[in-house]
Amino acid sequence: MDQKNSTQPAGTSATAPTTSPGAQRRILVVEDDPTIVDALARRLRAEGFQVQTAGDGPAAVETAEAWQPDLLVLDVMLPGFDGLEVCRRVQAQRPVPVLMLTARDDETDMLVGLGVGADDYMTKPFSMREVAARVHVLLRRVERATLAAHAPRSGILRLGELEIDHAQRRVRVTGADVHLTPTEFDLLVCLAHSPRAVLSREQLLAEVWDWADASGTRTVDSHIKALRRKIGAERIRTVHGVGYALETPAPSGTPGTPGAAPPVTGAAAESS
Repeated sequence: MDQKNSTQPAGTSATAPTTSPGAQRRILVVEDDPTIVDALARRLRAEGFQVQTAGDGPAAVETAEAWQPDLLVLDVMLPGFDGLEVCRRVQAQRPVPVLMLTARDDETDMLVGLGVGADDYMTKPFSMREVAARVHVLLRRVERATLAAHAPRSGILRLGELEIDHAQRRVRVTGADVHLTPTEFDLLVCLAHSPRAVLSREQLLAEVWDWADASGTRTVDSHIKALRRKIGAERIRTVHGVGYALETPAPSGTPGTPGAAPPVTGAAAESS
């Protein structure tokens, strides 16, 4: 097993949320390329995290069970068994946010990763700054979800056959539960707060990912595709060159089919 323990380097400050006073968030980096492992570990330690590493599938699962990390940075291609199987086994132990790394820029890989419990993904090559930014965002999202779960129940937002329960972070379509990752849920809520209004990719990055620049607009597109597959492609409208809007039932008296928004079909429904 390839493991490395660390303490916070002198002169650095922990910028991530903590579970208790003085606590540091634990990040398990699972990657078989020593150069990438070293770069990721150094950057995350500089951000104030505790870091351990594993170089293959079995070591990753064993370390996750023993060390109880707060987040996994997980490569798809690993010796032993791949990152998808690692994600399945770790999520079976306990829910933990996962940032998945893939060498292939393939939508299928991304959708499969999200399907087994990953929260976000990045395609190699990537910048260490962006990895650190996404780790911080995922941890903040988990903290918000935990606070929401313990807060008094708020109302349920209903938009036609789409139902969003903020307190329980649950989504239903035509009465059936839809499993969304934390990122997908926050993206849907952001769109639902301004139904039928077009939100730019830059707005979505700022609101959902807490990013101040436009370098991740392709990330927005990929998550929109994943979200469409789960809630229905016709519910999210693309405005080419601008962004996305959540389609909702037409107000009473609006021309068209009563109680339903005009359908979005063809390339506009699936493209991003």
